Amino acid sequence: MPTATAGDAATIARDFDLRHLSREFYADPYPAYHALRTHEPVKRMPDGSLFLTRFRDVQAVYRDPKTFSSDKTVEFRPKYGDSPLYAHHTTSLVFNDPPRHTRVRKLIAGALTARAIAAMEPGLVRLVDGLLDAAAERGRIDLIGEFASAIPVEIIGNLLDVPHAERAPLREWSLAILGALEPSLTEAQLERGNRAVSEFVDYLRGLVARRRREPGDPQHDVLTRLIQGERGESGERGGEQLSEEELLQNCIFILNAGHETTTNLIGNGLVTLTEWPEQRAALLSEPSLIESAVEECLRFESSNQLGNRLTTVDTEIGGFPVARRTPITLCIGAANRDPEQFPVPDRFDIRRAPNRHLAFGFGIHQCAGVSLARLEARIAIGRFVQRFPSYRLDGEPTRGGRVRFRGFASVPLQCL
Repeated sequence: MPTATAGDAATIARDFDLRHLSREFYADPYPAYHALRTHEPVKRMPDGSLFLTRFRDVQAVYRDPKTFSSDKTVEFRPKYGDSPLYAHHTTSLVFNDPPRHTRVRKLIAGALTARAIAAMEPGLVRLVDGLLDAAAERGRIDLIGEFASAIPVEIIGNLLDVPHAERAPLREWSLAILGALEPSLTEAQLERGNRAVSEFVDYLRGLVARRRREPGDPQHDVLTRLIQGERGESGERGGEQLSEEELLQNCIFILNAGHETTTNLIGNGLVTLTEWPEQRAALLSEPSLIESAVEECLRFESSNQLGNRLTTVDTEIGGFPVARRTPITLCIGAANRDPEQFPVPDRFDIRRAPNRHLAFGFGIHQCAGVSLARLEARIAIGRFVQRFPSYRLDGEPTRGGRVRFRGFASVPLQCL
């Protein structure tokens, strides 16, 4: 990565605008993040919002959900208007504060216990090995379309018990809805996102009606658990219940949260290992390093690069005064490359310890499916590397073209 001079870095920081990004930024945002951390770590954007790039500032915002709200009912109105996207994003778990956030998260987390996740491992291994067998027969693979994206769609489909014959649209719906979270949108992106929410909700109404008639096991079937609500210690219902709107929109959230970030984690991790051959060699010789390797993949190329908050009171961030109702963008990708927190942050080191990154967020909004995502990545990346120890790029990878979610649209590989 070329090193910018101090003057160049200061200019990059001064001119940075999240709504007007260069092609070079999408390919490699880290020089810009470095410039911002150095020269304007609390960056006032042209629209009045703030952009944070230091680890300590991003973590401090995560630690204080009362001062820094996740609720988007006001902030998203100008962006989406009265639309299906607005209804979805203002109802889903990630963009809400307690008590709604607490209620929904508790119901989802109850189906993602350590025991439930451990029970998924044998099926996950079979799924991954089947995908690897198919790749071995062909001798090449599109890492994203034929491997990385297939795994979370299958796992989340199982969690919601979506019939296999009905899973085909899930990935495209998810990409369209999450694509509409980008800082700058075209009319076509808005149209695709709104259509995806409407089609997804229509599908879920039928799925929910069937599940009400024939409930699954609430210990493993997240949809049944969300329908039935919270149970007391005796196992009887009567606790918290979700409204129909909360139920439908949070089913969409579960797919989106579990699909895009995990796809990116697997894809980013396997591509990064091609760029750091000594690290791949270390993982090959010591397969037990896979856990720390996954954590370093999460830090080095964070799947989710940005988060958002809104200040509820006049406050300060890193000594910078901030007025009430100021939108804040948390740059997770920059925080995870902060040299104050991570020595030699631009080095990919699968033995890095400690590695307290923020790839899954922090505090009450830490990803509810963190343990499941880690399991999927350990199985997928670990088994791919062992099966194809000399795999290599078979053409130029295509980036996903988004700033919030960093990943690839396609990666051609030779399976060697």
